[in-house]
Amino acid sequence: MKHKLKTETLRPMVIRITVASMLVCVSAWSGVLAQLPAVPVPVENPITEAKRVLGKVLFWDEQLSSNNTVACGTCHRPAAGGADPRVGRHTGTDKGTIDDVWGSPGVVLMNEAGEPLEHPIFGRDPQVTTRITPSNFGALWANEVFWDGRASSEFVDPLTGDVAIVSGGALENQALAPLINPTEMARPNRAWDELTEKLKGVRPLALARNLPADVSNAIESNPGYPSLFQAAFYDPEITPVRIAFAIATYERTLVADQTPWDLYMAGDETALTEQAAFGWRALQRLHCVNCHEPPLFTNNDFLNIGLRLMKFDLGRQIVTGDQEDGGEMKVPSLRNVALRPRYMHTGEFSRLSEAILFYDSGIALPGIDEIPDLGTYFFDISGYDTYDLDAFLRHGLVDSRVANETFPFDRPTLQSELEP
Repeated sequence: MKHKLKTETLRPMVIRITVASMLVCVSAWSGVLAQLPAVPVPVENPITEAKRVLGKVLFWDEQLSSNNTVACGTCHRPAAGGADPRVGRHTGTDKGTIDDVWGSPGVVLMNEAGEPLEHPIFGRDPQVTTRITPSNFGALWANEVFWDGRASSEFVDPLTGDVAIVSGGALENQALAPLINPTEMARPNRAWDELTEKLKGVRPLALARNLPADVSNAIESNPGYPSLFQAAFYDPEITPVRIAFAIATYERTLVADQTPWDLYMAGDETALTEQAAFGWRALQRLHCVNCHEPPLFTNNDFLNIGLRLMKFDLGRQIVTGDQEDGGEMKVPSLRNVALRPRYMHTGEFSRLSEAILFYDSGIALPGIDEIPDLGTYFFDISGYDTYDLDAFLRHGLVDSRVANETFPFDRPTLQSELEP
């Protein structure tokens, strides 16, 4: 049984808040929240410009996939808030819809020779992941990455088993995982030397168009991957660790810290529209900030809010083996959330207002009682609150550089975007 937390629900009560109390509400968060914390950088992988540019080239190169159709950036587009603008339906294996989810299209099913095969669900179409792609922008401060946190802080060389990063290497782990995943980017049992040998013989970003200036200049000076690795690592050898180091370095420079909310918290009272400012106060009053904690707008915790039956997705429990973690998923950041095509790890909602209203009523799934204390995450949200929260997320937390894909969020046009 769901238990709602009682909150004020009438706009007139909000309108009568005095200027003094409004300033108290803001000052409670300002000071420590005037800016994002510095992005943690592991000592084993310091940021350099040559490494950043190499990482940007690798991130956007579809040639990293087995069949040249998917890049890291295919599923992490800035204009989609760091998520995937393409969504596909994963229908599961039953004849109903109870286990259906939205996910990201990957590669077609292939044999080990890279030849397409017939998939029992998708046929000759690209396979679809069983969770929606999370934004990579919110991962910069996390000790565990992916919905279930399987990309951990310790980063181990996949070839030697040696620890390459003792702590703080979740982004490096995240960078490598899709490259050998047979749903996302690879043929089954893809070996690392297959990828590294391939990169030795191709022109970087050969399939892309409209290259950003920093990338174009780097490739003009270093027309092959070995020379780009030489510039970044003072050695032309291409290894999985160096691929991960470069991609993670690039991702650590994608700091979306120029939202109207950031300006507002820095003292510009005109940065938020009136309705967005109401939404910011509603976010605090309704205790949304307990999980979506500013300034990151996530506490990077794992929670089960009852979106899907655990028999279909154990979530965090898959990683930890602890039954108490069953169905738990990482709390996503709300920064640039309005740009994403669908919401929740299941892609359950296509509109922000639907996601907001979920926290007012929840979803009545069979077997939902298996989740203890589910009511903790639900609140009485008025219609005014819904509009105000929607305005805050759409206006207050979107960085225009992300939405418009301007530096450092600029990118090339991918071949897959040009094909009909």
